[in-house]
Amino acid sequence: MTERELWERYQRHLCVVPSVGLTLDISRMNFGADFLDGMRSRMDAAFQAMDALEKGAIANPDEKRRVGHYWLRAPELAPEAGLKTAITDMQAQVAAFAKDVHAGKVKPARAAKFTQVLIVGIGGSALGPQLVADALGSGRDAMQVHFLDNTDPDGMDRVLNGLGEQLAETLAVVISKSGGTKETRNGMLEAEAAWKQRGLDFGAHAVAVTGDGSELDAYAKGHKWLRTFPMWDWVGGRTSVMSAVGLLPAWLQGLDVDGFLAGAKDMDAATRVHDVAANPAALLALMWFHAGGGKGQKDMVILPYKDRLMLMSKYLQQLVMESLGKELSLDGQVVNQGIAVYGNKGSTDQHAYVQQLREGVNNFFVTFVEVLKDRDGKSLAVEGENTSGDYLLGFLLGTRRALFEKGRESMTLTVPDVSARTVGALVALYERAVGLYASLVNINAYHQPGVEAGKKAAGRVLELQGKLLSKLKAAKAEARSADQLAQDIGAAEEVETVFKLLQHLSANGDHGVKRTGGARPAEARFQSA
Repeated sequence: MTERELWERYQRHLCVVPSVGLTLDISRMNFGADFLDGMRSRMDAAFQAMDALEKGAIANPDEKRRVGHYWLRAPELAPEAGLKTAITDMQAQVAAFAKDVHAGKVKPARAAKFTQVLIVGIGGSALGPQLVADALGSGRDAMQVHFLDNTDPDGMDRVLNGLGEQLAETLAVVISKSGGTKETRNGMLEAEAAWKQRGLDFGAHAVAVTGDGSELDAYAKGHKWLRTFPMWDWVGGRTSVMSAVGLLPAWLQGLDVDGFLAGAKDMDAATRVHDVAANPAALLALMWFHAGGGKGQKDMVILPYKDRLMLMSKYLQQLVMESLGKELSLDGQVVNQGIAVYGNKGSTDQHAYVQQLREGVNNFFVTFVEVLKDRDGKSLAVEGENTSGDYLLGFLLGTRRALFEKGRESMTLTVPDVSARTVGALVALYERAVGLYASLVNINAYHQPGVEAGKKAAGRVLELQGKLLSKLKAAKAEARSADQLAQDIGAAEEVETVFKLLQHLSANGDHGVKRTGGARPAEARFQSA
């Protein structure tokens, strides 16, 4: 195309959302002139499914649950008065609690105020709050936020040791819907031990966000924690950032929570319309379908040209991949759907993997995120009249052009700034795009059977470890190979797992297992130390 033709295509396919100041440019996606019309019937069905979801229909048939994260920013749309009350009560409770913390009405025993927040959670219980905290936070926040989001001992040591004496003024927020998530349980126990080591009462520093009657709920109440806040089964973890999961940390940090919710609500209104050309979520879903042939054949590369949005790709990895990565269709047919998501930030991407994007395998499409506002205040001219922000835009547009010249597809989201309102709008945009795309390819976006399978497999591994330790203790000083020990515990078919367990046990002093013999697996011998 000529530059004039590209300009005309840009104007023709630019979706403008004035309520949040967002535009979506799909002109560099190579869809044909008849593509949008050809998808009209599928898109109409997707709109109808989304309308039914918002009205309270069972949208997660496998677990027979409603899906209500859209009600979190518009409680008046909840299908029952009780749900509306539950949401508004939660919002009032977390705001009031944060206000009392900031005022010193809720305070630690050995400090005047809580100044730090430690979030203990994983998956949706961490990724959403991390995105919001990093995008909107600063050193001037009411409280500084830290995360334990894995069961990595060294990772937890880094965070807890980094807090050090500040544990005395740290509020722990433990987040788990079921209360049975092992990574979160482990993080909670490690945190509790760190507080105890300093002579502090963890319960007087802790609140829980969890389901009513869950294991965590019972633990928190039994150990006299400060408060518990609700989670509901109609809000999935990956769409929970506007529940107490995300709102409590944001209020404590001192962020603009009202703006965050308002941006999401306005985006919901914009993406609820059935006019595809005016609906950015529908256009995103259709472009995903076009790029991957409706089968996820191309990866989604997220490139925000803004440091504050660096975690956007990590957040979208879970939202997109956990929602869309499904083996079965709603009809029970094997479809193996999904879209792989990865990303970095611009212009760091140009010094990382843009070389491959331009000249390597063409197995992706890019979404650029352009932020119009460079910074608060005036920028320094670094070369002639050009500022650092001018260079950032130049690199974005240059990369977009370089990719297009090689037939590599891209979209561009443009937002006015990185404000609470904008971040809320971006979250809501992608939540709805995921739901609409799931309808286009006929899958359930709101369950995660693969995650549950992984948890069960991990349980089996730890069961084997227990048997191994019992056998090693019974064998006393006798050194045995992984093959022999696997036979001993009735796990001959799982000898590789047995070896990996023994390798880990012998590398750490926690269980008293010693390794001797050679470096190769067959040469290694293990015994109780």
